[in-house]
Amino acid sequence: MNKCKILGLLLATFIGLVGFNELTFAASKGFVPPAWSQKLRASERFQLVLDNAAVLDKETGLVWEKSPDTTARNWAGAISYAYMKTVGGRKGWRLPTVEELASLVDPTQSNPSLPSGHPFTNVRSDYYWSSTTLAFSTSNAWGVDFSDGGVDGLDKSNDGYYVWCVRGGQGYNAQ
Repeated sequence: MNKCKILGLLLATFIGLVGFNELTFAASKGFVPPAWSQKLRASERFQLVLDNAAVLDKETGLVWEKSPDTTARNWAGAISYAYMKTVGGRKGWRLPTVEELASLVDPTQSNPSLPSGHPFTNVRSDYYWSSTTLAFSTSNAWGVDFSDGGVDGLDKSNDGYYVWCVRGGQGYNAQ
């Protein structure tokens, strides 16, 4: 083997070992990696955090406010509201993407369409805004209907939909 190939092989091996050690270290410090490859029961999936004001979803690594706001808003108002939100003494909240919001849906449930035994409160069986604009109609954004789990395009100027704030996405330090 020539020197470049040997050096490349050694470098790849070193990076692999360092990455493994960082993951092991992160796990020992309470880091909860998302579990996209498995379905967890609600009792295993959700963990109350931030003084019980928020909920860690162990399937996605996202942290949701435990009790979504009950005031209906238009899309621009929803975006602003989320950015200004404080939950459990923490800022950094935002509107979820349509994929993130839909990840909460349990299609076997209705009114609300959340997993049985979930810890959330004040969830309306109605539409919640996502941050995702429709590609084919920029005056609309995707929303998720928690009465039946449907995903639909909503007129951004309509002030009749709700906000469910989220933060994170890279795991959570449970300590």
